Amino acid sequence: MTKVLFVCIGNICRSPLAEGIFQQLLDENELTDIISCDSCGTSNYHIGGQPDSRTQANAAINGVSLNHKARQFTVNDFSEFDYILPMDTNNFHDVMEFPEVSSSKASIKLMRDYDTEGKGQDVPDPYFGGDEGFQNVFYILERSCRGLLKKLIS
Repeated sequence: MTKVLFVCIGNICRSPLAEGIFQQLLDENELTDIISCDSCGTSNYHIGGQPDSRTQANAAINGVSLNHKARQFTVNDFSEFDYILPMDTNNFHDVMEFPEVSSSKASIKLMRDYDTEGKGQDVPDPYFGGDEGFQNVFYILERSCRGLLKKLIS
C-alpha cells in the first residue's frame, strides 16, 4: 500500500483539507485498497483538535468530508509513509531538519510540486485571511491532489 502524508503547521487548515480532497479522490476512483493518506502538523499547537471551522465550512461547500483530529509530525512518519508533502517551504525545512530524514524511504516534496499551475510554490496559509483565501487554497489543493494521484497511478 502506498501511504501519503500531508503536512502543514498546525494541522487544522491546509493539510486536513488536502487529506479530505485526496481521500475523496481515492474513494471516487476505488483506490483505497492500494493508497491511503493522513495529515499532520509540524507544531504541537492543536493536537487532538478538529480542523479550523472555516476549513470545515469550505470543505462542506465543496462537497468534501473531513474526518480528522490534529496530530504532530513524528520521526515514525519517515518510515510509515512513502510520500511526505509539506504545504510550504517552512514546513519542508522543519521536516528536513530531523536527523532521521537521511535514512527515510519517503519521497519528500512540496505539495505544489504536483500542481499544474504553480509548481514548486507554497500553498498559502489561509488562517489569517477570509473565505476567499480558503477557497483559493481549496483550488490549489484540488489541482495538486489530482496531479499527485495521476503520478501515483501512472
